[in-house]
Amino acid sequence: MVKTISVKREGRRKAVVRVAALHARVRRQRLDGACKAALSLVRANDVIVHEDLRITTMTRSASGTAEEPGRSAAQKSGLNRSILDAGWGVFLTILAHKAESPGRELIAVNPAHASLTCSHCGHCAKENRVTQAAFACTACGHTAHADVNAAINILRARLALRDAAEAA
Repeated sequence: MVKTISVKREGRRKAVVRVAALHARVRRQRLDGACKAALSLVRANDVIVHEDLRITTMTRSASGTAEEPGRSAAQKSGLNRSILDAGWGVFLTILAHKAESPGRELIAVNPAHASLTCSHCGHCAKENRVTQAAFACTACGHTAHADVNAAINILRARLALRDAAEAA
């Protein structure tokens, strides 16, 4: 008959230290990659325009309650994890710091309707976005990759605003 039992928790502490070290290594790798990408953008461009991303809004949980989660809650959870894992916010912060010292212009633009507007004729319609990656204008027939089309619209909008401000 057993009268005394002792439980040791030595192995859990070692595992925690090991996992923490792995997370720190991944974090350093992400920061290094972000720094290198930001530095190459700053060296190659005088003006850098990016979408003004609302990351906290994008990563909110799917609507619903704990008892009845919203539709596609598991998919939304995976998307949130991917967005946060990519480190967009960290990259934009590093880019701002790298652009500041050599005097490069970093501009955040509201991306509303940029992916729905044709960069060729300016027609804006929900039907223009055929798939996540494909863009096909229903008015003029222009086709392009959806992200490239949106990037052209964002750059054009910001440059037009800058020219208007300089003229005033």
